[in-house]
Amino acid sequence: MLDTSPLNAAVERFADRLRSAPQSRLQRGAAAEALELARELALRAQRLEDPVGAAPARVMPEAGLFTVGDQVAVAGLDLAEALRAADREGAPDGAKAPSEMLDEAVALVERAEVRAMR
Repeated sequence: MLDTSPLNAAVERFADRLRSAPQSRLQRGAAAEALELARELALRAQRLEDPVGAAPARVMPEAGLFTVGDQVAVAGLDLAEALRAADREGAPDGAKAPSEMLDEAVALVERAEVRAMR
């Protein structure tokens, strides 16, 4: 079974920082960066769950400055679950391995956190 704890840890760390960030930091771009990340993580989870694209992609809504930490957490945990399921079921031919997608997701979260919190 794929160990998604690095993704879970990165997502929770960033989400906690967002939840405790002052409004001014969130307004200066941290919230926008976080929402963009949450949307990307959610899209990646959807692609794993529906690799043929039968269902239309759902977009994470903009729910306000003070919700982005929770949105990042939910999207990240959803992706972690989708990665574990893909690992159990096996990746489709030509698709990246779930472990490679996990590494990419962790790097994505870490880069977003750096950009948002500088």
